[in-house]
Amino acid sequence: MGRPKATLPFGPETMLQRVVRLLGGVVQPIVVVAAADQALPTLPAGVIVARDEREGRGPLEGLLAGLAALPPNVEAAYATSCDVPLLVPAFVQSIIERVGDAEIAVPVEGEFPHPLSAVYRTSVVPHIRELLAADRLRPAFLFERAATRRIPVAELRAADPNLTTLRNVNRPEDYLAALAEAGFTPDPAILAALAPPQT
Repeated sequence: MGRPKATLPFGPETMLQRVVRLLGGVVQPIVVVAAADQALPTLPAGVIVARDEREGRGPLEGLLAGLAALPPNVEAAYATSCDVPLLVPAFVQSIIERVGDAEIAVPVEGEFPHPLSAVYRTSVVPHIRELLAADRLRPAFLFERAATRRIPVAELRAADPNLTTLRNVNRPEDYLAALAEAGFTPDPAILAALAPPQT
C-alpha cells in the first residue's frame, strides 16, 4: 500500500478506528495488536493495546499477543486484521455462534481458510507458543493441532451476502474500491500519495 493501513483515512475515521467501532457493537473487550514501535490512531477508552514480542513472525505472533492480553474471564476472541473496512458485525456474530465445543471456528472457501476472520479460544495459547518456538508460523499448523471447526463461507452469506468481511484492502485499487462501496470520496492528498510514480 505504501503507507500503514491502520492510519489510512476511511470517511471520517481511519481504517483501524472503523474496524474497532464496527467490532465494538458485537464483542468486548477489544484488543489491538501492533508492532513494537507502530504508531496507532486514537482509539476508544477501554481498547487494550498489545505489542508483538517479535516482529515479522506473521499472524500467529499477533494472535498470541492478543489472546495473552485478554482479561482472565474472556474465553475466546474473534481475530481480524485492520484492513477490512467493509466488515459486517453480523458475520462476526455468526462465526461466534458456530464455535460450539471447538477451540477454533474458521471460515473456509474450498480448502482456503481465513485465519484472520476466525474465533479462537484462549486454550490455544500453549499450541501457539510451541509453534512459534519451532518456527512453524503458518496458521494451518495451529488448525492441525487444535479442535477446529471449518465453516464453509456459503453458510455465512445470510449474515454477509457479499462476504465483504473477508475482503482485505491490500492494494491502492482495493482501497479505492472499498471507499466507493462505502460511499466515501478519497482524500486527494492520499490519492496522490498512493499513485504509482511516473516514469
